[in-house]
Parts: sequence; C-alpha cells; structure tokens
Amino acid sequence: MGLMDSEPGSVLNAVSTAFNDTVEFYRWTWSIAEQCLELGFHHLMHRKAKPESMGALKPGLSPDCRFVSSEPGLGLGISALNSTCSYVSSGDKRVENWPLMQSPWPTLSISTLYLLFVWLGPKWMKDREPFQMRLVLIIYNFGMVLLNLFIFRELFMGSYNAGYSYICQTVDYSNNVNEVRIAGALWWYFVSKGVEYLDTVFFILRKKNNQVSFLHVYHHCTMFTLWWIGIKWVAGGQAFFGAQMNSFIHVIMYSYYGLTAFGPWIQKYLWWKRYLTMLQLVQFHVTIGHTALSLYTDCPFPKWMHWALIAYAISFIFLFLNFYTRTYNEPKQSKAGKTATNGISANGVNKSEKQLVLENGKPQKNGKPKGE
Repeated sequence: MGLMDSEPGSVLNAVSTAFNDTVEFYRWTWSIAEQCLELGFHHLMHRKAKPESMGALKPGLSPDCRFVSSEPGLGLGISALNSTCSYVSSGDKRVENWPLMQSPWPTLSISTLYLLFVWLGPKWMKDREPFQMRLVLIIYNFGMVLLNLFIFRELFMGSYNAGYSYICQTVDYSNNVNEVRIAGALWWYFVSKGVEYLDTVFFILRKKNNQVSFLHVYHHCTMFTLWWIGIKWVAGGQAFFGAQMNSFIHVIMYSYYGLTAFGPWIQKYLWWKRYLTMLQLVQFHVTIGHTALSLYTDCPFPKWMHWALIAYAISFIFLFLNFYTRTYNEPKQSKAGKTATNGISANGVNKSEKQLVLENGKPQKNGKPKGE
C-alpha cells in the first residue's frame, strides 16, 4: 500500500513525526561543538589539563582543539573529547561557504516542503486531470544521467589520483587539488539528492499516487537530509566509496527511466528492469561489508557514522526485498500501475497511460498534447 493510500490523519502524523525527529537530530548534532568546548573548559581545566600550545588561546585548548592532561585518570575522557572536537566542532572548512552548507536549515526547509507536497499535492490534483510530461521526463531523466556520470567520473578520477584506498581512507581536510575535487563531487552528489525530489513531484502531477510509496519517500527524504551531515564534516575519505557506487547505479537507473519516457514502443527492449533492483540490493550488501571492514580494521573515521550507515543500509535491504517480492514473485493481477527499480514505476510513460492528457493543465484533442 502506498503512502497516499493511508488515511489523511496517519499520513500527517507520519510526516510530522519524521520532521520532528529530523529537526531534533540536527539540533543534537549542531550542539556538539558547543558541548565540546563547554565540557573541555569545565571538566579539564579544573583537573590540571594543560594546553599543547598556549598562544592567545584559552588555557586547556590547543589550536586544533586538542586537550592534554598530566592526570592519567583523565586520559580516556580527553581522548574522547579530542575525537569529538576533531571532526564536529567546526566542520570541514573547505565547504563551510559553499551553497547550502552554512546551516542545516535550508536543507531542512527543502525537505519539509517536499514532505508537505507529498501530503498536499494529491489533494490539489484530486479534481484535476493528470499532466502529460513526456518531453519534460526525457530531458529530466537524461539530465540526471549526465549529472550522475559527472559525479562518478570526478570521484573516480579524484580518488585514483589521490591514491585512495578502498579498504580504509581517512579524510584529508587539506586544500590538495585532488581532495578538493573529491569534496566538490560529494557536494554535487548531495545536491543531486535534492534534485531527485522531482521524481515525486512528477508522479503526483501525473496522478500516479500509488507509486509514492513509503520506500520512495523514505529513500528520497533521508538521502538528501542526511548527506548534509556527511558533506559538512566528512567530505572525503571513506565517504567517497558509497557515493561513487551509488552514482554509477543511478546512471543505469535514470537511463532506464529516460528510455521508458519515449512510450510503449520501447517497452520490449526494457526486459532488464528487475536486474536494476537486484543491482541496488547488491549495493546495500556491499555497503554493509565495506563499512564492517572499516570497523574491523579500526579505520580512523567517525565510528558513529559507520554504525548509522550499517543500520541505514539494513533498512533499505528489508524495504527493497519487500518491494522485489511483491513486484516479481507474487502473481500479477494487472499490468497497470506496475513499478520499477526503486519502489516506484519508471519515471516515464507506460502502456497503461491511456487517460486524457494535458498540456499546461488544458485538455488536448484526441488525448494528445501539442508537439507529440
């Protein structure tokens, strides 16, 4: 059952809960920097904590936000504090002035507007005819192919030239040309997840509300929202691997979507749809394996991000397996409204689309918009 098939009250509650949880998570993350300094001054300075470098800084804090102490009993606490300060207190200086990166609120606002459209969009379209958007879909999907191909190329070439390891790679916050290139590619990857909100917009404008499933909304909203955290603090290192793999898969996926937008005549050439879902399931298992290996080798990368990524990938495995089973293993009662690789039907035009179509919201003769 899709999200739109639920009762309006339950949909609103789900949207409200997701938004509140996301806001609280960002507030917690954003406050760590202040807690870092506050804990340092209150608990370390009063226990003979010594700064590595005094300079013009306050006692107890070195230029790189590191504390030292002559008391052995404080070693573990100081180590944990330094670990937190090292990647949370100020974020990645290279990206702090890039668009959307000064504060989490623009990203949260965009995601909130997206969720509101998921809720209110179908209500607005209820008494309207669906839009026919064939040309728009062709341009959009192949545009996403080019964007993801660019991201994949930049990550691959940047990591290759920087000598990145696929086993364990720490974040280099320097202005090395290859590191900045990787950070830039990861920022574009984050932006692409915001652009992908248009997938949902097009479904709703075409009144394909049954395709706006929980998996669809969960995938789109969390990817854009959570990747802000990744770009803010770890725009490089281990983060490159998942983005590189996912952008490659999206090149294939949006190529499929773009082809379906040409109409029913091309359907017989798109027999490989189910293998896209398999490819995505393989991606999640590889992600878990790669992350687990990083934890096993004690790779110097934020451990909480590793564990969060594993939990996130597991949630996708369950959701995609459920989708795969319902789509390919259960008897098909009807070909209408069939779905595709990421829990949604291909963002194109299928055989069942025999309804009256629109151009700029106006009915056209013979159900065919001008220019087609």
